[in-house]
Amino acid sequence: MGDLFGQADDPYLISKMPQAEVYYYPDFIPIGRQEAYFEQLRKQVKWQQDDIKVFGKTYAQPRLTALYAKNETPYSYSSITMHPQPFSPVLEELKQLVERKTGHFFTTCLLNLYRDGQDSNGWHADDEKELGKNPIIASLSLGAPRFFKFRSKNNKADTRKLLLSPGSLLLMKGSTQHFWQHQLPKTTKNVGERINLTFRKIE
Repeated sequence: MGDLFGQADDPYLISKMPQAEVYYYPDFIPIGRQEAYFEQLRKQVKWQQDDIKVFGKTYAQPRLTALYAKNETPYSYSSITMHPQPFSPVLEELKQLVERKTGHFFTTCLLNLYRDGQDSNGWHADDEKELGKNPIIASLSLGAPRFFKFRSKNNKADTRKLLLSPGSLLLMKGSTQHFWQHQLPKTTKNVGERINLTFRKIE
């Protein structure tokens, strides 16, 4: 398992991932505001659990999801098509915070609710056609910390691990999705709930 952080001009740049541009901001949301945001999202978001097909078999997706957007454009992945709800005030507030930090505009937010350590997200890349040639994905974490892994598409033995702390922001851009996959694996540890907001641009 590789070490992600090396010397770089930008202290937030994860520099030891070739052909990738990934930034990690560990203290993006102040501690005093994290719990309030988490509780609002936990109660207000219209969570759903979709079925996914894996090797011809259908399973309940091991997490809850929701889609919100500034437009009515649906988003499809893993044979699932989601139709967005309009942004709520708290999601709009968080979107603007992320946009100011990253300098990028986002139309859409795919949220994930991981209820315990058995909820997970398998290996994938955010490379759907509607995200454009070089997708920019800003991933905001609230709630329990969880490990996040990267894996090279060209060498699947080359994996990297990063602990996503509550209140942190992970930004993936450039050619990252072309050359790397990522996942949030299951854990046997007794962990609490985690909400992940993944902001993206879908025209």
